[in-house]
Amino acid sequence: MSGGNYKITSSVQASGGGTSTGSGNRVIESTAGETAAGGPYGNSSLRHDAGFWPTSLAAVNALPSPTPTGTPPPNTIQFEAASYSVLEAMTSMTVTVTRTGDTSGGAAVDYVTVDGAATQRSDFEFAAGRLIFAPGETVKSIQLLINSDSYMEGNENFLVTLSNPAGATLGAQGTTTVTINDNAPSGGNPIDDPQSYVWMQYHDFLNREPDAAGMAFWTNQIAACGSDQACVDTARVNVSAAFFLSIEFQQTGYLVYRIYKAAYGNLPHAPAPLLNNEFLLDTQTISRGVVVNQTGWQQILENNEQTFMGDFIQRSRFTAAYPASLTPGQFVDALFANGGVTPSAGERQAAIDEFGGAATSADAGARTRALRRVAENQTLIQQEFNRAFVLMQYFVYLRRNPNVAPDADYAGYDFWVQKLNQFDGNYISAEMVRAFIRSREYRQRFGQ
Repeated sequence: MSGGNYKITSSVQASGGGTSTGSGNRVIESTAGETAAGGPYGNSSLRHDAGFWPTSLAAVNALPSPTPTGTPPPNTIQFEAASYSVLEAMTSMTVTVTRTGDTSGGAAVDYVTVDGAATQRSDFEFAAGRLIFAPGETVKSIQLLINSDSYMEGNENFLVTLSNPAGATLGAQGTTTVTINDNAPSGGNPIDDPQSYVWMQYHDFLNREPDAAGMAFWTNQIAACGSDQACVDTARVNVSAAFFLSIEFQQTGYLVYRIYKAAYGNLPHAPAPLLNNEFLLDTQTISRGVVVNQTGWQQILENNEQTFMGDFIQRSRFTAAYPASLTPGQFVDALFANGGVTPSAGERQAAIDEFGGAATSADAGARTRALRRVAENQTLIQQEFNRAFVLMQYFVYLRRNPNVAPDADYAGYDFWVQKLNQFDGNYISAEMVRAFIRSREYRQRFGQ
């Protein structure tokens, strides 16, 4: 404003070197630098006693300007590194996800492995989940399980990607590349070695690295046979079956199977309730951090189950199948019907009572508890056991659905269910586990 004309409107009295017009709010008109005799006059924002009209805007604004508030730095999630590498072996590795910027609130992001030249069928175990950052938390780790094979294939890589951020944005490094550096082939199929064979049971069934005591125990079950090949064959069958029968798998993988069965029944035109990718993803959610017989494992499992089931009943597929307007009786009856179970009056009422007498089944917590009651119903557990045992031969050993190549339908699955039923669930007499672990398809995951 220096050297120019200006107006100031305020409740002031002016005299000398300018004119004041109007009443109440006065208008002072003058020219910068012109003599302004008289005064004093003023208000809360301008006071002038004598001298000259101010020659700059800053002089007119007697009150200090507020200090600008800076824009908070963005809350960004990304991988710590653009690439990682690991030597091919039966092992695990960790990739790190970081959060920077304003981390005062919570945030979350999904992650998933994506096949490259290295594939989850042979070279590594599929991994997926959701990372939850608490307020102030800035680092999360993802464990990846790496497998060994006897193929000379050079270095191979796969990707891990982040998606669906909440409470944050994805940074530039939303994908990282993992390179598996090829090792020298041992000359034989790794799973012919007792320790490597047991290691794969931990990776495939339990989604974790072996604990030392378990590894030693199960490896010795096979190694104790020495050169007795018949003994070795039987021990390998029993060891692998033991992982399916274990408390750890029954309360993780088999629970996921039963939750899908109770919620939706079987898939359309299929004798099974879920697909391999659904099983792998959801079983990892329930089993993460669980090592049976380690301190606190029951609480970790309970927390995982509650978190998973709370998420499960919020999924669009579930809410579409079970609208909130259903009465508790309708909700519970539909679950039992999908599970193929006729409950006792007491079982049915116990599930309905989870809603506390409400007129509708809208309460999320009650829905979770009722679904869990049905999924853990002993009749459901018993009647689905053989079907789940067979399905796991495809999901765990072959890493595929029963009706995809080299199969074209569920005929093979149906054959093994019938055979297992024929022998009252005796997998040794039915020769089911033996057939799968000796199959060319299974062995070629790791070598010839």
